[in-house]
Amino acid sequence: MPLPAQFQNPVYPHSLADPFCWFHDGTYYAVGTGPVERGVADQPDRAFPLVKSVDLQNWEAVGQALVAPREESGGEFWAPEVAYHDGTFYLYYHPNGTGKGFHIRVAVSSTPEGPYEDTGTPLTDLETNNFAIDSHPFQDDDGQWYLFYATDFLDFDDRTFRGTALVVDRMLSMTHLEGKPQVVMRAHWPWQCYERSRDLGGAAADWYTLEGPTVRKHGGKYYCFYSGGCYQNDTYGVDYLVADHVFGPWQEIGKDRGPQLLCSVLGQVIGPGHHSIVSSPDGKQDFAVYHAWNPAMTDRLMCVDPLLWTPEGPVIKRFQEYIESRSE
Repeated sequence: MPLPAQFQNPVYPHSLADPFCWFHDGTYYAVGTGPVERGVADQPDRAFPLVKSVDLQNWEAVGQALVAPREESGGEFWAPEVAYHDGTFYLYYHPNGTGKGFHIRVAVSSTPEGPYEDTGTPLTDLETNNFAIDSHPFQDDDGQWYLFYATDFLDFDDRTFRGTALVVDRMLSMTHLEGKPQVVMRAHWPWQCYERSRDLGGAAADWYTLEGPTVRKHGGKYYCFYSGGCYQNDTYGVDYLVADHVFGPWQEIGKDRGPQLLCSVLGQVIGPGHHSIVSSPDGKQDFAVYHAWNPAMTDRLMCVDPLLWTPEGPVIKRFQEYIESRSE
């Protein structure tokens, strides 16, 4: 079935935040954070809404993808992503049911529709890192896998802010990290502010956020897209970094101009971000699959737009004119 040249957004009418989309055996699948991160009436032990489509425009619900581990009972479940390797589907996700913080876990399935069963071994250690979210598995051309994710930094100076930011670690296997995360980028622009005067253990300080990394290689360069600002309002948007190597150094694009791929457009789009990238079946066209708020700001709904690679960099046409006018 041919894919639309343009999409009627949102493409799915129910809440599905942080959408991760992938293509397998003729079908597109998308999984994301639900309106209630854990459990639904008919599946109280499950998490993460999963939907499927043949054309990226018309989606049908499959169910809840993850069988929630008992030890995470009562917690929240955020931002799943799926990688396919050697006949197995790996679902990376971020729960806080232990009460000690958010960490990275992985569940597996032999089919894209699941159910996904947790492996029992978290990828990050809550004793040494109590906030690790938004993991994104990336396979390089040589077959090596890496995991990009967001984590907290409390150190700061005049040019590097407190907040959540991006790191990358080598994967020893699909279920184990090397444990040597390297910084991809820290927040240091005003538009990346998540919250003013956050309570940090009795001291008030501004908090900044870079999250939701997704990585593509194009034209011999590595592109690390990320969401910045506060997902709860219209400051949220997507910018990107460029590097010659997966470990950087990474070159910024938006800088003080703000996000250069997705951003809020007055009267049209509120808080677009935390996207994934998927290709057409022939590999000739890429698409950004992201969430944005409904007008009442009660649900984050899945949207799709063509992603174009131009000599100046990746763009989404329906945002580009506004972004260029804002930067003048």
